[in-house]
Amino acid sequence: MQSRVIPLPIVAIVGRPNVGKSTLFNRIVGRRTAIVEDRARTTRDRIYGEADWNGRRFIVVDTGGLEIHPGDPIEEKVQEQARLAIGEADLIVLVVDSITGLTPADLEAADLLRTAKAPVLVAANKSDNDKRELEAAEFYQLGWEETYAISAAHGRGVADLLDAIVWALPPESEQEIARKRRAAEADEWAKDMAAGRLSQILDGDDAAVELAAEGGSDLPIEFDDEDESVSIALVGRPNVGKSSLLNALLGEDRAIVSDIPGTTRDAIDTHLTWGRSEVVIIDTAGIRRPGKVAGGQAAERYSTLRALKAVERADVAVLVIDAFEGLTSQDAHVAGFVSEEGRGLVIALNKWDIVAEKTGRTFDEYVDAMRREVPFLDFAPFVSISAKTGQRVSRVLELAVDVWGERRKRIPTPELNRVIRSAGLRQAPPTGKLGPPKIFYATQVAVAPPTFIFFARHASQIHFSYKRFLENQIRSEFGFDGTPIRLFFRERASGRSAQGEERGRARSGTSRPRAGSSGAVGKSGRPATGQAAVKGSVRKGTSGSKRSTSGQRKPRTG
Repeated sequence: MQSRVIPLPIVAIVGRPNVGKSTLFNRIVGRRTAIVEDRARTTRDRIYGEADWNGRRFIVVDTGGLEIHPGDPIEEKVQEQARLAIGEADLIVLVVDSITGLTPADLEAADLLRTAKAPVLVAANKSDNDKRELEAAEFYQLGWEETYAISAAHGRGVADLLDAIVWALPPESEQEIARKRRAAEADEWAKDMAAGRLSQILDGDDAAVELAAEGGSDLPIEFDDEDESVSIALVGRPNVGKSSLLNALLGEDRAIVSDIPGTTRDAIDTHLTWGRSEVVIIDTAGIRRPGKVAGGQAAERYSTLRALKAVERADVAVLVIDAFEGLTSQDAHVAGFVSEEGRGLVIALNKWDIVAEKTGRTFDEYVDAMRREVPFLDFAPFVSISAKTGQRVSRVLELAVDVWGERRKRIPTPELNRVIRSAGLRQAPPTGKLGPPKIFYATQVAVAPPTFIFFARHASQIHFSYKRFLENQIRSEFGFDGTPIRLFFRERASGRSAQGEERGRARSGTSRPRAGSSGAVGKSGRPATGQAAVKGSVRKGTSGSKRSTSGQRKPRTG
């Protein structure tokens, strides 16, 4: 059902610790994907990124430093990850340090790479001046002729290295050629759109929104030109099982798993096929409390920032919770951040296998208790899993893909207004200081997350509780499971309101009094009649009832 999707050739960047592998990785992919710190053993997991040079696309893999005898349980797993990257690579770049020169650790790494099936290029990093470029010649004694003096931090010599990488890669596969052809067709389509040769989907302005709502037509929603693959971020506190869940989904040890909190540092993107679509799973570092992050190492601060950035670029976030410990305030904080960012949310109760004395009602009781603690998450689906045993882990992806579809659901304007009118008949909005608010119509203006605009009288006076009521009515009718929805309330334009009142008067056969007329006008704008007219004429000082000096009303004569 699922498999890794990496059709492009793979270039692995390896070397001993603290030689600048992550800096070179970031330079090649063109963004700061890997955490860089002037400290050895910062990188742990394999980090993948896509690069393009001279029309050739390839995957770059950053790895932890190669060490023969690390003497640390986590670092031993780092070595396993580095060796896995070497085994799957089509080309290997061995990074060394021109400042420190050739070291025994470089010789050990070279001995390991001589058994690899892929060709090897040597990159003498930190060669940021002519003197160090000359000194980099000593690395030729490693035995490879393809040695390049570079400075990953400043970009010096990196272009020559990339030229050599592209030249040494295997020929393009049929999948690469087909993908390049589709990209060229997409570029042509974009040019036609820019030149005006194709119709374009645009957001409507306020006037278009009102006209669409009144006329019952659908308003064009935002056009999403991004990749249609589903992006899912695994988030949560440290040591709740995010990396274990990733490995269980992939069926391989993609990420390092340890009982030590904070093992994962980088946000790791993994592509896999799910049914007929492609899914990107982002394993993130544990999101710690702000106080602990501020007082920790720089790598921990960067890890938390990368985790939050992963939520921002994801479609759906899977919040992994330790079922044995239950919901914590930090879990609620992370969930609140996901909701504020407008991302879909699935809550996975991990370690369900160690929850003791389970019955048929245990899961429902867990969910009910959590919903009471964090009522703003009542839209999110829950699932109990065990990443260790694989219990129901596939259900996590199923729910995430379903939520992805819910975020893109489009509700026709007539159906939406039917629900809003029915809700208004059941419960009118509470009266505010300016008078009773009135909702005229609503329309959906965006997806991902679903966004609705309500046009109303006294829109600013509509209470939060009534907005919540309307949201619940929309969810009850149309679903939107797992995704937050946005409701915005705008004051109906005064010009259009006046036109509506004029049309109403025309249908009833009445007309607005001319300026200077002595006819009294009621609060609704129509001519007052009966007792209201008498009161109005008295206030204006016109003919009608008169008051005596004693304040008594005298009847009108004649």
